[in-house]
Amino acid sequence: MFERLVSYLDSIRARDPAPRSRWEILLYPGVLALGFHRIANWLFEARMYFLARFVNHLSRLLTAIDIHPGARIGKNFFIDHGFVVIGETAEIGDNVTIYQCVTLGGTNPTNGKGGKRHPTLQDNVIIGSGAQIIGPIVVGERARVGANAVVTDDVPAGATMIGLKARSTLVPAEEWLREFIPYGTPCDDPPCDDKGRPRGDCVEKLEAEVAAMREEMALMRAMLAEREAPAASPATARLRKSGTKD
Repeated sequence: MFERLVSYLDSIRARDPAPRSRWEILLYPGVLALGFHRIANWLFEARMYFLARFVNHLSRLLTAIDIHPGARIGKNFFIDHGFVVIGETAEIGDNVTIYQCVTLGGTNPTNGKGGKRHPTLQDNVIIGSGAQIIGPIVVGERARVGANAVVTDDVPAGATMIGLKARSTLVPAEEWLREFIPYGTPCDDPPCDDKGRPRGDCVEKLEAEVAAMREEMALMRAMLAEREAPAASPATARLRKSGTKD
């Protein structure tokens, strides 16, 4: 058991460079939530539904992660941060990684009957932050679902789903390293370089945009002042044109 725990903590450390030791990983909300779920799931399988639900609510109170006691979860499951919801009939394979604010949600049958209504994540799947996986669909092995994507259809093994809200697109598996971003949607012009420092060309571009906006505002003010100025009399216009005064 101790070796399995060490192997699990090492698997998290391989996916997250932030912790400095295994002891620190033990404080992760995702690790605590999974520990509580193992207990709740054992109680659920033993038909002790009230106790299973009690452990579930206690876990949600402490970790902000809601895993139904009936969900089936494989080895080395890692929830990076919290605010994750996993439904009753969800099935999660081995070495799956889920980032914050993900929902493995289900359909709402009008006939009131249960059955399989939550998604299945196969081995080595990564789900980006804010993604919503809805219904009894299957996300294939090594598939990636990008941040904020809404997925209601099966995702083939090895594919990458990227998208914002209702717009979702499948891209070839070999492109996922370039396109897949778990924490947010990709942007064409990142404000920082690879070392996290502000890019100089971005600052110059912003300065040029501010200068252009100032010129436009000055032109608009001049046009507005010209329109609001009182019309000159014909005699005054002739004097101005001739360059003489009364």
